[in-house]
Amino acid sequence: MTDTPPVWRRNEIESPCVQVCVIHPETRLCTGCARSIDEIGAWSRMSADQRNTIMAELPNRAAAPTTRRGGRAARLKR
Repeated sequence: MTDTPPVWRRNEIESPCVQVCVIHPETRLCTGCARSIDEIGAWSRMSADQRNTIMAELPNRAAAPTTRRGGRAARLKR
């Protein structure tokens, strides 16, 4: 156990949130933490094991494409 006095101990759910909450329109993942809307919404109701599984997957997710979409020329082709 830790030597931290009980008054300073907190029992909060661990979260990958970095407070950059923008959902990418193509991937449907948050560009800050790479979680999906469903994962974000259910996060507080998930078990610690479920959250740990998702957190282990996050480094392998690409929240946003790394290539450019083509700018104005691509929009005009649509």
